[in-house]
Amino acid sequence: MNKQQKPLTMQNFRNYYEILGVPRDASVEEIKKAYRKLARQYHPDLNPGDKEAEERFKDINEAYEVLSDPNRRSQYDRFSRFLQYQRLRAKNGRYSKGSSRLSAEEMEYFKQFSTFDGFLDSLLNRGREVKVGAPTGERDRVTDPSADSYRRSAKKTYNTIPARRDVEARLTIPLEKAFWGGNERIRLEDGRSIEVEMPPGMVTGQRIRLRNQGLGGGDLFLKITVAPHEFFGLEGSDIYCQLPVTPCEAVLGGSMEVPTLDGLVKMNVPPGVSPGQRLRLANKGYPDSRGRRGDQIVEIQVVIPKEISPEEREVYEKLRQIEEFKPRRDLLV
Repeated sequence: MNKQQKPLTMQNFRNYYEILGVPRDASVEEIKKAYRKLARQYHPDLNPGDKEAEERFKDINEAYEVLSDPNRRSQYDRFSRFLQYQRLRAKNGRYSKGSSRLSAEEMEYFKQFSTFDGFLDSLLNRGREVKVGAPTGERDRVTDPSADSYRRSAKKTYNTIPARRDVEARLTIPLEKAFWGGNERIRLEDGRSIEVEMPPGMVTGQRIRLRNQGLGGGDLFLKITVAPHEFFGLEGSDIYCQLPVTPCEAVLGGSMEVPTLDGLVKMNVPPGVSPGQRLRLANKGYPDSRGRRGDQIVEIQVVIPKEISPEEREVYEKLRQIEEFKPRRDLLV
């Protein structure tokens, strides 16, 4: 085995997340913020003659060039998992193939790179040869008589791998998030954490397409499941709920606050409302495919208290003595 065919090790690897000082699940905005701060700190104009700051500035720009692009970041993350797999395999002698969470095609492709810089050049689509006597500061450039044949071999291998692959992931979200939509951070099975702008009015079974978030720049499809809610029930574009009321409220009626997806709404309950009776809040339901909202159906539940205070008992006793309503008067027995 010649030098170029030796397995790539982690010592060649540059951890861009550590360079920028961000976690692996950092959002694009967090990466931008960290880059701007570090770029100002280590900019050559602010550190004249400081070679260490100059090298750090190059690393910072390189890290941002990769991590700010979703496709490059995805490939970089998968390559890092390949390196970890190689390291553990070399240490243990054998290692589970599935533990890298990479396809056989990806594994074969990544094996072509003898250095991290070789992978990086392919990722950033840049050449690698320079004239002899190039400045020593250009540590990414090498003079290699086999560079042309190496690049042709790597490019040929790369072209045998599907350039794009769409993937699907399942996402369960609460009803409120499905109704309102908005930003949502999700973690995928391949270890990535991405921020997604979710549309309002999502329903179970809906598929949301995220461009360039799949494998090799393909698309990611999120299959939505709306989780059951403890209070609201969803049937089509109508929302159902049960509203508990006291016996006095059922008899006297009046204005009562009802929870909706828009917040608390006052509803006028008629006097003498019956248990199980349904009242309707127009346009407080769920949006349909055209954006038109259904209604919220409120079912009345008359709740009898199990314990009452002495004062309440006294009032109930007086009411029983004077009430004229006799519900058992006309029993057919």
